[in-house]
Amino acid sequence: MALDDLKSAVPDYAKDLKLNLGSVIGNSDLPQQQLWGTVLACAIASRSPKVLRELEPEAKANLSPEAYTAAKSAAAIMAMNNVFYRTRHLLSDPEYGNLRAGLRMNVIGNPGVDKVDFELWSLAVSAINGCGMCLDSHEQVLRKAGVERETIQEAVKIAAVLQAVGATLDAEAALAE
Repeated sequence: MALDDLKSAVPDYAKDLKLNLGSVIGNSDLPQQQLWGTVLACAIASRSPKVLRELEPEAKANLSPEAYTAAKSAAAIMAMNNVFYRTRHLLSDPEYGNLRAGLRMNVIGNPGVDKVDFELWSLAVSAINGCGMCLDSHEQVLRKAGVERETIQEAVKIAAVLQAVGATLDAEAALAE
């Protein structure tokens, strides 16, 4: 199992990450599509080749082709949106918020899967990328759709753990060179 391989790659000094990796994925209460879509989108957003290589095959096996593509789409569109909207938020001139974005974001309106799942994946990627505006926006859509805070927090925990595991493994690989 790829999850076990990933856990075994985590160094002893990061034992908490290893334990958390097992619990946020192995013991998740999320439905399979939400879980593995979140895992895939966050693995991509972590920018860690090791995390992505280990988790992508299992995500692909647990997702329909449409959900697999949609999770990758969530990671891709949020990579752009998180930079754009985070920058708008951080600039002190509020007039930037009044300018037309002019960026294509069609996949958000028609992701090919349940809108709630896509929103959850987008929120998790936004957590990794640190865009407060996007986090607020996706959280509000999810809450209006009846998604419980616990579900949202579970996706954020997956994002946090995968980001931390990726950073740790990438650091170890760099130190080993």
